[in-house]
Amino acid sequence: MIAAEPAACPTLTRGHYGYDFGDTAGMTPLLPMHTLGHSFVPPAIHSGGLRYHGMAPLVSHLVHTGLVEARAYQQRECFEQAVAFARSEGIIPAPEPSHALRAVVEAVEQARQEGKAKTILFNLCGHGNFDMAAYESYLTGQMVDSELPQDELDRAAAELSSMPALG
Repeated sequence: MIAAEPAACPTLTRGHYGYDFGDTAGMTPLLPMHTLGHSFVPPAIHSGGLRYHGMAPLVSHLVHTGLVEARAYQQRECFEQAVAFARSEGIIPAPEPSHALRAVVEAVEQARQEGKAKTILFNLCGHGNFDMAAYESYLTGQMVDSELPQDELDRAAAELSSMPALG
């Protein structure tokens, strides 16, 4: 299984696994999660739902234990696959599952190179009818990729050092 996420907010692939607050105010109970720190403010990417500082505790646990692999993708490569999917299937995907579509294409390419037949299942969790501005940004060439600098991750990790350790 693969958990796909945006490279601009890479909680699973580059975040810290430990306790953090589920909200930016620090009012919720501490949760075990992959996190960039509850005070982390990610860059403005195509979808607000992809800019949360943490990951669900269950998904975090699955990645931490190795049952699920996490991969991060840039938003333009994801939208490229979303547009291809819309053109072939007639469904405009929401920005969030466009990352899963990118992972699917990667899995298909790998299977072809290995000469293996595979069954690939993915989750299309929403339609993009309310995300036309993001699609317009991609189609007009205005969408830019955003990679999170290591110094921002280091700052977030330093903030998390005051949190209790897992285990």
